[in-house]
Amino acid sequence: MFYLKVKRFIDILLSTLGLILLLPLFLILIIAIKLDTEGPILFKQKRVGIHKSHFYIYKFRTMRIDTPKDTPTHLLKNPDQWITKVGKFLRATSLDELPQIINILKGDMSIIGPRPALWNQFDLIAERDKYGANDVPVGLTGWAQINGRDELEIEVKAKLDGEYAKKIGPSMDIRCFFGTIFSVLRSDGVLEGGTGVKAKGEVIK
Repeated sequence: MFYLKVKRFIDILLSTLGLILLLPLFLILIIAIKLDTEGPILFKQKRVGIHKSHFYIYKFRTMRIDTPKDTPTHLLKNPDQWITKVGKFLRATSLDELPQIINILKGDMSIIGPRPALWNQFDLIAERDKYGANDVPVGLTGWAQINGRDELEIEVKAKLDGEYAKKIGPSMDIRCFFGTIFSVLRSDGVLEGGTGVKAKGEVIK
């Protein structure tokens, strides 16, 4: 598909530019994380990419180093106890996702696409198979993220990811890009310790 080649070129261009422009912010966040708690700056986690391939996603660490591994936040008992002070700010503003610019530059991800599932989120992976959503590049943000994020049930999230896969193109990516900016500014859909509370019909059109 020709658009995927164009999409990859845009990803390389914007991720390179982003790393350069955001370097001062990266340094500030690195210092804040180190002053807040001991442990590594970055958090690496095994995720599912295009065609169900595996890769390690990068994030700024927002949780204590003794947090249970490979467990989605919404499945943790009292997730707030594991999130650091700086981590709460990073997650609320989505700044913890910034290191994924490196994943985009490497080709693991795209800027826009279905959010990569954890390797052991077999229910989500299986649902995405029904809609062909595992066969497009995963992304930093996507159609499901601007339509509910953490609030969406797995079935609804997979269906939205499938809708993106079916309609993938410049107009869809532009809608997701600007929709993400507005969602982040409003902190839409950020729900620590919960998922699937948004009614199935409540999505942005």
